Amino acid sequence: MNENVVIASNSYDRIDGRNAYKSDIKRITLGLPRLEENKNMQIAAQIWKSDKDGKLILDRELPIHQVFDLMILLSMALLYFKEAYRFPFLYDPDNPKIDRIGLQGDVLPVEVCIDNKNINVDIKEFAQSLNDLGEIIGERQRVLGRILDELECY
Repeated sequence: MNENVVIASNSYDRIDGRNAYKSDIKRITLGLPRLEENKNMQIAAQIWKSDKDGKLILDRELPIHQVFDLMILLSMALLYFKEAYRFPFLYDPDNPKIDRIGLQGDVLPVEVCIDNKNINVDIKEFAQSLNDLGEIIGERQRVLGRILDELECY
């Protein structure tokens, strides 16, 4: 179980957002990739659950760059929704682009998904959910911001 794990956070189930103390995610780790599809990556993030016998099993694994990409996407969404109230549908149907983030000599496009046939309803529910999760997200944003500020010092 600990093979290739370098950094571990055990007892994750106690702080797993609204699932705290009843989450089936028991551990999150960083280390060498364990899944074959990620073997060409140097570092991966793993999510561990316990099986019916209480043994920890790898549930999901993401290459570390994808974790950062998800954080960038989430951060851009959080910034976007601070001002989205200015649009009648919380977005501009004629210009759904939120931003284009330069990465690896190309871009990570961030936009409202107008291909979603229910976008006018889903975007309102999403915005409300972000608002409802404010205390959970806000605490993590502050911690992450502090850590990122410290990283800038090095």
